[in-house]
Amino acid sequence: MAAERMVVIGGDAAGMSAASQARRMRGPEELEIVAFERGHFSSYSACGIPYWVGGDVSGPGDLIARTPEEHRARAIDLRMRTEAVEIDVAGQRVRVRDLSDGTEGWTGFDKLVIATGARPVRPALPGIDAPGVHGVQTLDDGQALLDTLGGTEGRRAVVVGAGYIGVEMAEALLKRGYQVTVVYRGDQPMATLDPDMGRLVHEAMDGLGITAVGGTAVTGVRTGADGRVRAVVTDAGEYPADVVVLGIGVEPETTLARAAGLPLGPHGGLLTDLAMRVRGHENIWAGGDCVEVLDLISGSTRHIALGTHANKHGQIIGANAGGGYATFPGVVGTAVSKVCDLEIARTGLREKDARRAGLQFVTATIESTNSAGYYPDAAVMTVKMLAERRTGRLLGTQIVGREGAAKRVDIAAVALTAGMTVEAMTTLDLGYAPPFSPVWDPVLVAARKATTVVRKAGL
Repeated sequence: MAAERMVVIGGDAAGMSAASQARRMRGPEELEIVAFERGHFSSYSACGIPYWVGGDVSGPGDLIARTPEEHRARAIDLRMRTEAVEIDVAGQRVRVRDLSDGTEGWTGFDKLVIATGARPVRPALPGIDAPGVHGVQTLDDGQALLDTLGGTEGRRAVVVGAGYIGVEMAEALLKRGYQVTVVYRGDQPMATLDPDMGRLVHEAMDGLGITAVGGTAVTGVRTGADGRVRAVVTDAGEYPADVVVLGIGVEPETTLARAAGLPLGPHGGLLTDLAMRVRGHENIWAGGDCVEVLDLISGSTRHIALGTHANKHGQIIGANAGGGYATFPGVVGTAVSKVCDLEIARTGLREKDARRAGLQFVTATIESTNSAGYYPDAAVMTVKMLAERRTGRLLGTQIVGREGAAKRVDIAAVALTAGMTVEAMTTLDLGYAPPFSPVWDPVLVAARKATTVVRKAGL
């Protein structure tokens, strides 16, 4: 009996996790695995690119979890610099192009895994494709940016967008000695936070010497006689730039899937069932940054581009494609980041998310410290909680502070997943010692205040 063939499109986290897990489930005599990756690298951490650019990581090799050679040694036929250009769903085949010589051919499949990732948002503006303007999504992108930084005499950088990538790249460029301006459309940076919490990030960026310009729309990029970037043009004026980094965000890379008629959600990502199988297609799976996932709090689908989810998706796909069974129930939207020594975290819903979901809620915001107040170098952190008005169910938490602030959001993430109320959270048995926390951990202080607000709202 001939072996089945599993074709994987995309050689990063989701795709190669799926391939590796399927290989653990079934040997090469039962399941042939062929994977196509259009880039130069496989199984790498895109989240680490800002730290490579900033010098915290010495080189791209440190960000690679498994090389193509290591995958091939495990009987996974990973073909680099090979791009999938068409999916024939009915014919169960994929057309691919060898990027080294342009030749094309078809490869049949019994099982297909789509792990095409995400692409940086790149608005169609004058000069946006000029030399010196960079998106940062792949290791190839990171190397291209470093090449520009190494060949540029000027030290002025403009980052467009103030989300996770924007603030992380601002820090990286600051570390490299650049004068950094961050331009963004919202009233405050970090639109994944409520504006009152984003204001804390703005104040910290100002204190670090980063110029943060909010409420500003970019209208183009001005270039010099050599065609290279000279300034970012906005509706509020020009900002000189020797290099521009686009940190506007990413969107699902579903061009192939859309052309093949596969189901997409409101955010442009592929829709799957709990087993990560593309809806309506028994032999096609999808995972990673190209899919939408269920938000366990609001009940709607979301697009969240994170390596944590991509690796979980891949494990689940591989288990199912390999003949086992596993499911991915959904997410609560946990994310952390930092800009220099300021830590930023969120999980669950923001105020506008809760309103969009039709939820009635109350909020509570507190200030506390990351260690006992009397302990040396205790630093302030701000914690904000959203709770459902009548039930007291936790809906979301945001934290901004210094060392030890960000990972405290994991307490709230577990509480959200468990459906806990803020009152129930106040009895959690968290670790305590003066170097790590006050007697009442800041998350529990916020939960206590939220409990009081919920009770008052019910009167």
